[in-house]
Amino acid sequence: MPKGVPNPPQMYGIYSRPWGFEVSIVRAGVRHGALFGRASYGGTAEALLHAQQWRDAMVKSLPPTPRRARAEKIRPNNKTGVPGVFRLLSANGKMLGWLARTYIAHDQILRALFVANGEGRAARSMAVRERERQLDQMSGLARVHPAEEAIRNAPARPVEGLAPKRSKSEIVRKNNSSGISGVTFKRPRPRHPGYWMAITYSTGKGTTSKAFSVAEHGYDKARALAVAERRRQLKEKGRESGAA
Repeated sequence: MPKGVPNPPQMYGIYSRPWGFEVSIVRAGVRHGALFGRASYGGTAEALLHAQQWRDAMVKSLPPTPRRARAEKIRPNNKTGVPGVFRLLSANGKMLGWLARTYIAHDQILRALFVANGEGRAARSMAVRERERQLDQMSGLARVHPAEEAIRNAPARPVEGLAPKRSKSEIVRKNNSSGISGVTFKRPRPRHPGYWMAITYSTGKGTTSKAFSVAEHGYDKARALAVAERRRQLKEKGRESGAA
C-alpha cells in the first residue's frame, strides 16, 4: 500500500514485494518476519496464502503485550527509575514534589501530586505507591491493528491443498528455456543442433548432469529424455538426503 495508507485487514502485517510477500509482526520491541517468494511457492496466489497462514499463526501465538506491562516499562528518558513517577522542580531548580501519572484511556489520565518536604523522600514513596494504585485500574492488551482480534478469533486456515515450499532445485529460473527446473537447452554455436541437459546440484556431492543430443535423438525426444533424467536425479537426491 502507498505510504500513509493502512493495509486492508486481510493484508495486515503483509507487504507486497517485487518477488513476492514479506510478513512482519512486532511484539515487545522484537520483530518477527518471514519471506514468501512467488518462485518458491509456485505463484503469487500460493505465496500469499502461505504468508497469511504464517501471519495468522504468529498473531495467535504472540498476543499483544498487556497494557500494564507496557506501562511498567522504563522509558529511555526516565530520570527517576520508576515509570510513571516524575520529579517536579521550580524554575530555579527547587524541589516541589513528586507526581504519579498514568494514562488509562484517551479521556482518562490519573494524576496525583505529593508536595515535597526537605529532600522529598516521603513524597517520592507516596508517589510510587500511588502509581501502583493507578496501575491496578489498568486492564486489557496494548492496542494493535483491529484486524488482530478477528485473526485471533478466526479458525485456523486449512493447510490441505496448499503446495509445499519448493526447494531451490525445483524453482524455475528466469533464463530457463524448458519451463522445468534443472532442464535447459544448450547450443554451443549458432549452427550447432544443440542438446538438452538435465542438471542437479547436491550438497556434498556437487553437480550431476547429463546431456541428450538433438542431432542423435531429435529435438522433442532429447527434451523428454532430459526431463526423465532430471526426475531420476531428483529421486536419487531425495534418497541420499533421507539416508543422511
